[in-house]
Amino acid sequence: MASGAPQKSSQMACGAEETWGFLDTLLQDFPAPLSPESPVPWKAPGTALSQEEVEAELAELAVGFLGSRDAPLPLAASLAREAVSRLLQTDLSEFRKLPRQEEEEEEEEETTVILLDAQGLARSFFNLLWEVTSQWQKQVPPTTRTPPQRQWLVSVHAIRNTRRKMEDRHVALPAFNQLFGLSDPVDRAYFAVFDGHGGVDAARYAAVHVHANAARQPELPTDPEGALREAFRLTDRMFLRKAKREDEKARIEALGGFVSHMDCWRVNGTLAVSRAIGDVFQKPYVSGEADVASRELTGSEDYLLLACDGFFDFVPHQEVAGLVQSHLVRQQGSGLRAAEELVAEARERGSHDNITVMVVFLRDPQELLEGGVQGSGDSQANGRSCDLPPGLSEPQTTEAPRRS
Repeated sequence: MASGAPQKSSQMACGAEETWGFLDTLLQDFPAPLSPESPVPWKAPGTALSQEEVEAELAELAVGFLGSRDAPLPLAASLAREAVSRLLQTDLSEFRKLPRQEEEEEEEEETTVILLDAQGLARSFFNLLWEVTSQWQKQVPPTTRTPPQRQWLVSVHAIRNTRRKMEDRHVALPAFNQLFGLSDPVDRAYFAVFDGHGGVDAARYAAVHVHANAARQPELPTDPEGALREAFRLTDRMFLRKAKREDEKARIEALGGFVSHMDCWRVNGTLAVSRAIGDVFQKPYVSGEADVASRELTGSEDYLLLACDGFFDFVPHQEVAGLVQSHLVRQQGSGLRAAEELVAEARERGSHDNITVMVVFLRDPQELLEGGVQGSGDSQANGRSCDLPPGLSEPQTTEAPRRS
């Protein structure tokens, strides 16, 4: 997560013409609420959700759906937030699924998890999204026109490489405040790379829930480090509970995976790591506590680099600044394809793993080209920045990010 003082920027602005143009187009393609027989226009998140998963999963569904239609980022985040908020204010008991006997037996030592029908929730959500869009087409709330205060130019590239499956996940969320309805004066953005091992489930789960859990922490405005640490802990707990559910076991096996029981339910085997979401079988040796640090940006930082071990196992962090500078020279100050070139560099050096690289420019790449990259020091090269756990430059997830 990154935050900064207000800066002048128009790149993220969503003008009135652009806003209404998108709303008009969406209503042309989506002219009425869904009927019970209509297919949901975007894939529902699984078959069942616990109540604590609903907000993040539906926010992810909304951002994915609206992003696929090229919605302006601030507008997409604001639409998603309003529709999710309205759904959470309704009585969700109509979506409740009766627990199976196996689930009741497995929850003997915990409060029984209330499961909700994900398909029904998704259908109701899209009808609320239609309702919000219809209302905003007539009158857009002034708050939705306020752009993020800081400009974020993000270059990201991810490849499966020679692996059988792509197990990395990444998140770039410049409109963090809008998505979670945060109205304090701190401008926040969230960027993360999660490296999955032995299956993508935990990496995907972390990519959906870590930032949502962080946004819910009351200490976020004053202690972002503590809020992020607690978010990892909560996500770990939620994932372990989800992995025990019979509906998850059936879903994983239907996709060709397997679930084994070794003191706990494990998906597609185990992996010894020092920090992870999941891996309760190897805890307390494998810790669910994230290694988190907070750094105040001074304005002199060039960019933030986040990448998985498919990159850092082959490209030492000391070489990153030179590689980025060479890229900017070749591209005449454009940083849009910086991540693509860094991924290609790791592959050329022999990486066969999934490779994900994200470069978040904190200064204009053209300015970096003209003045020379300053990032030979520790903050840019090792991937640390404000409110980011230091391990996010090379996180590992078995069942999510491990040590730095």
